[in-house]
Amino acid sequence: MINRILIRIKTIQLLFAYRINKEQLTCSKALSASSQKAEGELLESLNQTYELYHWILQLIIELHSYAIKRIEIGLNKLRPTDEERNPNKRFINNLFAKQLCSNKALAEFTKNNGISWSEETDLIKLLMNQITAADFYKEYMKDNTRSYENDKMLWRHIVRKVLIPSTILEERLEEMNLYWNDDFETVMSFVEKTIKRFEEEKGADQPLLEKFRDTEDIDYAKQLLKTAIYNQEEYETLIQQTAQNWESERIANMDMVIMQAAIAEINAFPTIPINVTLNEYIEISKYYSTEKSSNFINGILDKIVNNLRQEGKLIKVGAYIKEQ
Repeated sequence: MINRILIRIKTIQLLFAYRINKEQLTCSKALSASSQKAEGELLESLNQTYELYHWILQLIIELHSYAIKRIEIGLNKLRPTDEERNPNKRFINNLFAKQLCSNKALAEFTKNNGISWSEETDLIKLLMNQITAADFYKEYMKDNTRSYENDKMLWRHIVRKVLIPSTILEERLEEMNLYWNDDFETVMSFVEKTIKRFEEEKGADQPLLEKFRDTEDIDYAKQLLKTAIYNQEEYETLIQQTAQNWESERIANMDMVIMQAAIAEINAFPTIPINVTLNEYIEISKYYSTEKSSNFINGILDKIVNNLRQEGKLIKVGAYIKEQ
């Protein structure tokens, strides 16, 4: 689930926080302590992102449960309306939602990590009202054809058209956990990917996304951060020398840490093609830095790469599988 794009973003965010707090240490002992502290914070941040993934999956269960309770309340009224007496149960019989409700992996994770939406009844009600008011929901409720794929598609629509656009949900999640700042849309893409991967025949044993694809991604995260921290002064000097007529104080802090992380990756991972590294960090700069940053960063990194090549300091070996 946690891919290298997310690892790069988390690393840059951490380097930026260290830079703002002026935690640029020079002696080897201080650097080692700083690196270990930063590594712990990076891994915890990634752990929290994985927890958010489970919070959103549990939100689907909560919305489904709320719909069930609303029908039960209507049926138990002293004088129910015709609609309440004969409710449309298509949504509460949604095959994907029922399968997710029984998912063993999700149940275990939510229990072990204390995940519960029980204190967020107003938010659940608001989201459910938005769902029932949507045209795609109304069309779904009118369709009597029962299909597992259609039931999955409904929830993919809910994620795309209700949950992702919900600023209230995003803001509430950020209030609940500071680690979740900027994680919302990324995690939502993982949730939609999970829905798409579900298979009816796997029932309660359907696996969820693993935290890391393999141990190589864990090693990548640690090595990228460690290299960037240990060589921060060297990389900053290299950037200053390359950025003619630009003093370090005039280079935006975010631009500086993005370039430092990119140089760290270029130097520490010979199997990652340079164009992959450059493209990824330039894309990150478009989202996290200023409007003109991407062109500036692209120009500086391109010059640095050319200089490293000429000096024989750039070694790239083999091919590398396209990142996901």
